[in-house]
Amino acid sequence: MMASEITTSEYIKHHLTNATMCSTDQGIAFNKACADAGFWAWHVDTLAWSIGLGILFLWLFRSAAKKATTGVPGKWQAFVEIIIEFVNDNVRDSFHGRNNLIAPLALTIFVWVFLMNLMDLVPVDVLPWLAGQVGYHGFGMDPHDVYMKVVPTTDLNLTLALALGVFFLILFYSVKVKGFGGFTKELTMQPFNHWAFIPVNFILESVTLLARPFSLALRLFGNLYAGELIFILIATLGLWQLPLHFPWAVFHILVIVLQAFIFMMLTIVYLSLAHEDH
Repeated sequence: MMASEITTSEYIKHHLTNATMCSTDQGIAFNKACADAGFWAWHVDTLAWSIGLGILFLWLFRSAAKKATTGVPGKWQAFVEIIIEFVNDNVRDSFHGRNNLIAPLALTIFVWVFLMNLMDLVPVDVLPWLAGQVGYHGFGMDPHDVYMKVVPTTDLNLTLALALGVFFLILFYSVKVKGFGGFTKELTMQPFNHWAFIPVNFILESVTLLARPFSLALRLFGNLYAGELIFILIATLGLWQLPLHFPWAVFHILVIVLQAFIFMMLTIVYLSLAHEDH
């Protein structure tokens, strides 16, 4: 689909709309037929790309592990070792408990989020156009009714799901390390260590605790959504997109890496706090 075929606002809306699947009284439906599906609608492009990139991460690192040698490493093995050492160094510096899960979790988050963010560098028209052609030639659909949002981290559902996974780990290890009584005491006796301030302490600590997953989800979503929106806006400029796309892509590489790093580091810090038993 070319930007010239529709208005600019329709073009932007099309590129920012997820491919949706839902169940209706008539059976399985897609996209516009799912407008009133509410919560029970699946963003199939987000699911497909995120799962596919997760499998790609596992395959790439497993292949590096299987081919690893004790001698002079190959380029790919050396690159993987650099990433692993980078993550391990950050875990050692920021995590003050004892848990063998943290380093593998941090590595998974960093690489997986980075790969999902990296999809932002794919030219915005390429994959949606291919999806439109498949829909048109394979299923007789109007290409304008076929959606393909290729950056999973521009979908708040995914970033919130990642953040909630981290949040459940925070709750689990808070109770496991401190005990239910210790975790309750932490929520009710800090920062004012007096029984009269228990309601105030509970409100303050609950807000702080709940802010952690929302800050993780919204920070990642907001930065990647804004970056993708700028790529789409550049694509509407015709010939002007060529001199603007490259410098923005170069700058956006920093955003892609930085947001993966921040998500990883905040996860490490939050889980470190969950392991602190006062």
